[in-house]
Amino acid sequence: MLPLAYLRENPDLIKEGLTKRNFLQLDLIDQLLDADQNRRSLQGQLDETLSKSNQLAKEIGTLFKSGQTEKANALKGQTADLKTAGKALQEELQNIEVTLLSLRTQIPNVPDESVPSGNSEDDNEEIFSAGSIPDLEENALPHWELATQYDLIDFDLGSKITGAGFPVYKGKGAKLQRSLIQYFLDKNTAAGYTEFQVPHLVNEDSGFGTGQLPDKEGQMYHVPEDGLYLIPTAEVPLTNLFRNQLLEAKDLPICLTGYTPCFRREAGSYGANVRGLNRLHQFDKVELVKWTHPKDSFEELEKLRIDAEGLLQKLGLPYRVLLICSGDIGFPHSKQYDLEVWAAGQKRWLEVSSCSNFTDFQARRANIRFRGESGKPEPVHTLNGSALAIPRVLAAILENNLQEDGTVLVPPCLKKWFSKETIGEKS
Repeated sequence: MLPLAYLRENPDLIKEGLTKRNFLQLDLIDQLLDADQNRRSLQGQLDETLSKSNQLAKEIGTLFKSGQTEKANALKGQTADLKTAGKALQEELQNIEVTLLSLRTQIPNVPDESVPSGNSEDDNEEIFSAGSIPDLEENALPHWELATQYDLIDFDLGSKITGAGFPVYKGKGAKLQRSLIQYFLDKNTAAGYTEFQVPHLVNEDSGFGTGQLPDKEGQMYHVPEDGLYLIPTAEVPLTNLFRNQLLEAKDLPICLTGYTPCFRREAGSYGANVRGLNRLHQFDKVELVKWTHPKDSFEELEKLRIDAEGLLQKLGLPYRVLLICSGDIGFPHSKQYDLEVWAAGQKRWLEVSSCSNFTDFQARRANIRFRGESGKPEPVHTLNGSALAIPRVLAAILENNLQEDGTVLVPPCLKKWFSKETIGEKS
C-alpha cells in the first residue's frame, strides 16, 4: 500500500504515476484523501470528547471528596452524554478505517521513473539478449510432441486424475524436472541465498501481505473450511516469514530461496499458447526473495536479475530480458523485468521469470520494518524473482536441444543426474 502521508503530500505526483500505468480510477485518490480528512477530524473530536470526560471525572471525584454530593451528581449526566458521544465517534472511526483500508488496497504501486511508458506487452523494451536461436528447420517439434514420443510427460493421465493443467512427469521427464529444481537451489545458495522450505498453504493475512488478496482471490485455490489458500508462488509464504517483524538495518539485505509447487486457477484459453507446459494449474518453481534497505533496493534488483540470468546461461538456453512498461507492470510492482527463453519448436518466447522491486508496497501491507539510522522503524523494500519456473525451462530444453537423430541433448550442467548425454535414445 502507498503510505498515507505520501498520498496527502503528493496527490498530483501519484496521479501522474498512476496515469503512466494506465490506471483510470484516479478518483480513488480523492476519495481516500476525503476519507482520511474525515478520519483525522473524527479523531480530533474523539480526543477532545475523551479529554473532557476525563476532566469531568476528576472534577466529580473532587466534589465527592469535598462533600459536594449534589453538584457531583449533577455533573454525572454530562459524563454519560460524553460517553455516549465518544462511543458513537469510535464506531464512526472504525467504519472510516475500514473504508480507508479498502480504498488503499485498490490503488496500485507507482512505477519507478525508469519504467518506460506503454499500454501493453507490445511496448515492453528488450534490453538484453544472449545465446543463439537454433535453426532446426523441418526437424523442429513442440515439447508436447517430444514429451509424448519419449514418454516423458503424460498430459492425459493428469487430466484423468485431476483435470487439465495437471501433468504427470514420468521416467526421464521426472528426473529432468527434479534435476532442474536441485540445480537451481544449489546455484542460488552458492550465490548467497539461504534455502527455506515453506508451507504450500497460507492464511488470508499472508495473502493480503503480498497483495494477492483481496483482489486476486479468484486466481487462487481456496480451502474455505480452514480459511487457507494454495500458494500461487513461493513469494507469498517466504515474504510473510517476516510479517509483523522489526528487522535490524545491519542484517539487510536478507536473501532467501525456496522451491514449491505453485497453484493457479488461471482461466485457460485454448490453442498453442497454452498447450503442453505453457500454462498449468500446478507447476514447480524456485523463487528468490529479498528484504533490502530502501536506498539499496534497485541495485539489489539488478543483482537478483543477474542471478536468475546466470541459470539460463549455464543451461545454454537463448534468452532475452524485457523491461516491463508501465501499462503491463504488475499491481504491486514499482519496476519489473521479465526473462524469456526461446522455444524453437514453437518459434516463440516463453516467460520463465519475473524479477521485481515492490519498494515498500508489500512491506506496509505485511508490516515488515527495520530500525533505520534515526532509530525509528521504517518499512523495508521487498523484491522477488523466479529462478526459475521449471515447466517452461524444461519445454525450452526439449525444443532447443533437439538433435538431428531425434534425441534431446541434456545440458552439461545437468549431466550428473543422467547416465547418458541425451534423452530419447533409439532402441
